[in-house]
Amino acid sequence: MADYRDDRGTVYVERRGMGAGKIIAIIVVLAAIIAAILFATGFWSADVKEGALPDVKVSGGELPKVDVDSKEVVVGTTSTTVDVPKVTTEKESISVPVVGVKDNGEK
Repeated sequence: MADYRDDRGTVYVERRGMGAGKIIAIIVVLAAIIAAILFATGFWSADVKEGALPDVKVSGGELPKVDVDSKEVVVGTTSTTVDVPKVTTEKESISVPVVGVKDNGEK
């Protein structure tokens, strides 16, 4: 990238090269074109046939019995001492600029 200034002080920025986004977009477009050509020439083919799930009839049966011994999760609070910063404010008188509008006849 280079900066150039003209006689009035206007800065012109010249960027050189391609950004990473443009390069990735070109790669994606090329991949899509190659895939389309491969499908069009028959090198790749997608032979999709209709199908259906099999009919299954289930009768009887019983779920297995499971005995699980797990740990108990205990949640609570405890008292501890930590350093906490305190933020305070105080009033101070300062001079600030004032902007107003005055008619031509007023003083």
